[in-house]
Amino acid sequence: MSRSYTNIIVHLLLGTKHKRNYIQPQIEKQLYEFITEQLIQQGCRVIILNGVADHVHCLFVLNPQKALCDVVKQIKGSSSYFVNHSNLMNTHFRWQREYGAFSVSKSASKIVHNYIKNQKTHHTKKSYEDEFDFFTHLHHGTP
Repeated sequence: MSRSYTNIIVHLLLGTKHKRNYIQPQIEKQLYEFITEQLIQQGCRVIILNGVADHVHCLFVLNPQKALCDVVKQIKGSSSYFVNHSNLMNTHFRWQREYGAFSVSKSASKIVHNYIKNQKTHHTKKSYEDEFDFFTHLHHGTP
């Protein structure tokens, strides 16, 4: 019997353009719900999504029929359009071009889930840049 099985868990980090504090409490819930819906529409299963004013973390299971870059492009483009055309802010919302996407094993997904859940606490001590560098080094195996 031939069959395929995938369980590609992705930890995605999206930063706002120029690290601006665009994601204020008054738009946060709507933005997160919109991003979640975009992922679901692309056949991805969302595990958790959370963040702070200048970036978002999302842990999700990638649809194996979608390229990660296409999923990210859809999330960033559609969510920017949504925020800017829903009059949620008085300024123009933009994501930075770069992003971080890290593979997560099933055994580590609970740790990453808890990390994302507690974003606001983490960022009282660590900046987005420091956090991004940490994940980059962690996944490259460098100290």
